[in-house]
Amino acid sequence: MAAAPPVLYRSLRCAPAAAPCPTCGRLAPRVRTGHRDVRTLAYKQVAWLRVTYGEYHARCGCRTTSRTSPAGVRPRARYGDAVRQAVLDRILGDGLNVEAALRSLSRDFLLDLSPGFVYDCLRDATAALEMGEYRRRVLREFSGTLCVDELHLGRYTLLLATDPLRDLPVAFALVGTNDGDHMRRFLGHLRGHGLRPRVVVTDGSGLYPALLAELWPHAEHQLCVFHALRDLHRAILDAVKRLRRAVGRRGRRGRKRRRGRPRKGRSRRRTPREKAAFVFKHRHLIVKRRDRMTARDYEHLSQMFRDLPDLGPLRDFADALMRLLAADQTEPQAWGRWRALRANATYQAIPELRRALAMLDRAKFGKVIAFVRSPAGRRVRTNNHVERCNRRVRFWEKVRYKWRRRRTLVRFLVLALARWWDRVLTAARTPTPDLVHGGEGTPDTRPRPSRGSQTRSRRKAA
Repeated sequence: MAAAPPVLYRSLRCAPAAAPCPTCGRLAPRVRTGHRDVRTLAYKQVAWLRVTYGEYHARCGCRTTSRTSPAGVRPRARYGDAVRQAVLDRILGDGLNVEAALRSLSRDFLLDLSPGFVYDCLRDATAALEMGEYRRRVLREFSGTLCVDELHLGRYTLLLATDPLRDLPVAFALVGTNDGDHMRRFLGHLRGHGLRPRVVVTDGSGLYPALLAELWPHAEHQLCVFHALRDLHRAILDAVKRLRRAVGRRGRRGRKRRRGRPRKGRSRRRTPREKAAFVFKHRHLIVKRRDRMTARDYEHLSQMFRDLPDLGPLRDFADALMRLLAADQTEPQAWGRWRALRANATYQAIPELRRALAMLDRAKFGKVIAFVRSPAGRRVRTNNHVERCNRRVRFWEKVRYKWRRRRTLVRFLVLALARWWDRVLTAARTPTPDLVHGGEGTPDTRPRPSRGSQTRSRRKAA
């Protein structure tokens, strides 16, 4: 038979002779005192707070009676604020779902909580946030660069705006349909609250160009370089597919290989079908960045060029695209490279590359290279920041939580993004301590003795 867990009691008294009225603040006399027990936290123990409160009769007429409550205990609450905070820490900080959070609290603190209590904690924590102060913090901390994107969460669509330079979420909206009206309302609220971005980074969706030109006409519209390169690389890989299939068809028309094993010492020539299979397996090397390729990749790429020489112009076009969208260039250099790319007769002769160049017309290219008009330290070429935030939200909600009601999902997102703000701003304001100090507050810049001199000094001391 298991032993009963230990029970711990701690007394709290909050019953002064007079207490202010909760409405007007006028002092009211105490008429009686009372006692109640409130559950709190203690590891592997049943912990109670024995609260002594006072009941007061108001003289101001605001209310008949009122009660006092000590700090950390809400009026008429069965659980202290420490229990509520432990629930939020497991849901928001540890990434647990409701059932796992309840099991954790039952195992560690012997608490028998209900799922409804978890939802009440989310509701009360959301109500305690000051949204007006949050908007003022957004305007105060905003860097001037805004990333906007949308994310589909089951029946809903999450419209999200982030600040990539400060690594902060700016705002979100949970809507039922991903259309221009909801996006206009979402960005219009940001403009109404006083947000004036200098650069707005989006993907290639048609929702943004006209809307951004209307709301923020003086802001640069930066099209995501990653999305632009993805569309251009698809055209290049379409050309690889066409050439590979042509080689494979030639291989099927060849003569059949002799039966039996080949003779030893004689190298067998690779068939066109095998060449096509090799090109298909390593087709990603045609568009892979040079600085990320290994020696093995270069060997495979050389073999692909020997098997199919027509792949050479495709690889040259991919290298030209990387130079075209390089971060360390000026705007005249970018336009010069764009004109040279479009004037290349070799690229124009390939149908897929001609289609890729048509996608990168003058108007679109001007938005893709909008980053060159920003200072070097503030250039944001992609909307990867908001994409990463979207993936994090999808992991939070869909994989672990799957909140069913819209209001619960909104409360969870508000609290999760508020924690993100507190974590980033706290880390930004915490000074990095010096590893070695010569004195208080000053780093030690004295020259260090070499390893040999240290060894000689130890020998002399011995």
